[in-house]
Amino acid sequence: MREQAIRTHDGGKLALYTYGTEDAPGERRVVLVGGAFLTALIYRPFSVALAKGLGDGWAVDVYDRRGRGRSTAQPHNYSMATEIADVRTIMDATDARNILGHSLGGSVALNAAQAFAGTRHEPSKLAVYDAAVNIDGSMDTSWLSGFEAAVDKGDISLAMARMKRGMQPGTALARVPEPVLAGLMAVVSRTKVNKLFRELLPSGVGELKAAFEAAETPRDFSVLPQTTHFMVGRKSPQFYKVTAARLNRAVPGSTLEVSPKGFHGSVPAAVKELVTDISDYFKG
Repeated sequence: MREQAIRTHDGGKLALYTYGTEDAPGERRVVLVGGAFLTALIYRPFSVALAKGLGDGWAVDVYDRRGRGRSTAQPHNYSMATEIADVRTIMDATDARNILGHSLGGSVALNAAQAFAGTRHEPSKLAVYDAAVNIDGSMDTSWLSGFEAAVDKGDISLAMARMKRGMQPGTALARVPEPVLAGLMAVVSRTKVNKLFRELLPSGVGELKAAFEAAETPRDFSVLPQTTHFMVGRKSPQFYKVTAARLNRAVPGSTLEVSPKGFHGSVPAAVKELVTDISDYFKG
């Protein structure tokens, strides 16, 4: 693995980690854009597995988005435009021609590819798994203000409960009374992974608002590459399945794949069948 510090357009810094063949050509490089509350190093098992699946001569470049890991904090004027500019910065630094986005990173990847359409940064191949995009108001965002208020007050357990309920509407979890769910979050937040999650909550407010407050329409993404590959886990929340299907219908020539054993965390967990499917897509 090679680690670098990449300068951004506004004087910030992005921590970049490269796995596989470090000097791979751009057409054999995949930029991985991670999800909310996750650092680049959490994606290390997946990045290693994907680089191995792609084979010799390929590289996987994963970076810490703003406000996590060794990258600088979100700027005061942070927005989706910041994320798009950062994707461009990473593509310039690596010459990568391919993009993979997971969850909220899928939203970043799709918005970036939309902005890059017709330019030299337009990806040759683009894949997203469980992309978190608010299509035609498909997500009720009324919970965001309460989530932000809980984070501002430092009530992390309540913030986590409100986010869980908001991100998974219609599930059994969403029907659990908020005080009960907050108590449960207080217990599970003591694990190592959830301690990291707690640390990233402040930056999570900005990125969730940037991704969800403005409802997109499927036709907004019709300029995406015809090779775009939408992926979703069969065990993932319904929201992601609906979003993937709508986007697939809107992008001419795109493909949709449902991962039979897939769940929302399948990417960082490096589920073997998903690693194989993704590597096959980029090599195909």
